[in-house]
Amino acid sequence: MHFRALFFLQALARPEMEGMMTDTKYMRRALSLAARGAGFVCPNPLVGAVVVKDGKIVGEGWHKLFGGPHAEVNAIAMAGEQARGADLYVNLEPCSHHGKTPPCTELILRSGINKVVIGMKDPNPLVNGQGSSLLRQRGIEVHTGIMEKECRKFNEVFIKFITTRLPFVIFKYAMTIDGKIATIDNASRWITGEESRKIVHRLRSRMSSVMVGVDTVIFDNPLLNVRLPGKPGRLPLKVIADSRLRIPLEAKVLENDPQLCLIATTEKADNKKILEIRRRGSQVLVCPSKDDRIDLPFLFEHLGKMDISGVLLEGGSTLAFSALKEGMVDKVMAFVAPKILGGATAPTPVGGMGIPGMEDALALRDLKVRKVGEDLLIEGYLEK
Repeated sequence: MHFRALFFLQALARPEMEGMMTDTKYMRRALSLAARGAGFVCPNPLVGAVVVKDGKIVGEGWHKLFGGPHAEVNAIAMAGEQARGADLYVNLEPCSHHGKTPPCTELILRSGINKVVIGMKDPNPLVNGQGSSLLRQRGIEVHTGIMEKECRKFNEVFIKFITTRLPFVIFKYAMTIDGKIATIDNASRWITGEESRKIVHRLRSRMSSVMVGVDTVIFDNPLLNVRLPGKPGRLPLKVIADSRLRIPLEAKVLENDPQLCLIATTEKADNKKILEIRRRGSQVLVCPSKDDRIDLPFLFEHLGKMDISGVLLEGGSTLAFSALKEGMVDKVMAFVAPKILGGATAPTPVGGMGIPGMEDALALRDLKVRKVGEDLLIEGYLEK
């Protein structure tokens, strides 16, 4: 009797379990489609959509370009008449307001979609549950929260930006196993291997901006561009923190795509040099001073007003400490190479004044460690 009852309960649960597995399967597909928009849609979210009818995918789409049609529009267009009576899977709640494009909810209603399965609610105050509510009111079956944790992580940059108007900041650095980011003579090429560097370039292609301190420009003279095969997405804005405007006029960041370079400085900067940099096509932002350096909260607020949704902070150590101290960093990505440099004066990832007490150390959560070629990549989020 016991086994019969157990079998009966399992039989009752099986359709529900199968439905959950099906929802997960198509939501994963929606996320994989959404990823194709990385680097092209900022500051908009990454969204993918799948139209399913009779157990078969009849339409797919993703948000391809900022200002272009949304994922739902592209998926329903592909499905055509087969959208009538079908199910729609989308990782982010469909919009219900007029923006650069018409509301997706109107199209869903016109298309005859029968059910909408949503990964997460849109945190945009202009949507924030209204899309789902409207669809339900008009008789559409709506399910939300499918793979919600994965969907939220997938759009973590958008979520912070749309709710705070501040960019999501990733502090990325490469160091040796003994914690050095360069030699005693400031040589840093190359600490990590080629596979790690490819990941960094993919990150640059997906973030709105890349930020470094002026010492990094002086010692390394980086391009701060994206070097990937094919079409990597829009080039990020190059932001240089330079409180006294010490950047050399022949620096590569000023000579290559100067219109994509913003120098953040203070009132200590030479006005003639400001005018010369602007004449060459780059932007100069004069920020207030704080502790004899750039007021970073002011700078990040300004970047938010420029619709910069994400910042990849690549050093140097003094700027990194200031950003961490001000609570501006959201995520850390540390590439660790199996090399030893030593040297008491060799630079480390985080410099500045330092934290005196161990009890005040900045903690990371949700740590992940994976091997990248011969290197290790450690990722974690700052406790707020």
